[in-house]
Amino acid sequence: MRVLLGSDHGGLRLKQEIKDLLDEMKIPYDDVGCDCDTSVDYPDYARPVAEKVARGEVDLGILICGTGIGMSIAANKVKGIRCAVVSDEFSARMSREHNNANILALGERVVGPDLARSIVRVWLTSEFQGDRHARRVQKIHDLEGCQIS
Repeated sequence: MRVLLGSDHGGLRLKQEIKDLLDEMKIPYDDVGCDCDTSVDYPDYARPVAEKVARGEVDLGILICGTGIGMSIAANKVKGIRCAVVSDEFSARMSREHNNANILALGERVVGPDLARSIVRVWLTSEFQGDRHARRVQKIHDLEGCQIS
C-alpha cells in the first residue's frame, strides 16, 4: 500500500503527526505539500492527491485542512474519488467498509493529534466489504456523468 498526503497551511501540524504514524506502521507515503504555514489554497493540494489516487498511481490519499470539508469537496470533484470527511473511528471504518472511500479528509481544528492517529490507523486497516456495498458504490460512480440541477 502507498499513501499520498496533502494539506494546506491549516493542516500542516496534523499532517506531520500522520507522517509519524505512517512511519511507525511502515506504510510508504509521499507528500504533495504544503510545507509552510503561509496561507495557501486547499484545492491546489486536493487536486494532485485526488488525480493520482483516481489514476491508480497510489492506493489511498489523506488530505488535511482546518476542517477537512474544503479538501473533501475539492477531491470529490475528481471522477473516481470517494473522499470522506471523518472525525471519529466508527465513521473511518464505515467509510472504508461500506463506501470504499479512497481518500480520507481530516480537520486539524476538529480532531486532535491522538484521535487523528487513531482514525488513520482504523481507516488504513479497514477493508471494503463488497457485496451489497459494491452495488451502492457503483451507483455513486454512475452519478458522476450526470448533471444535477
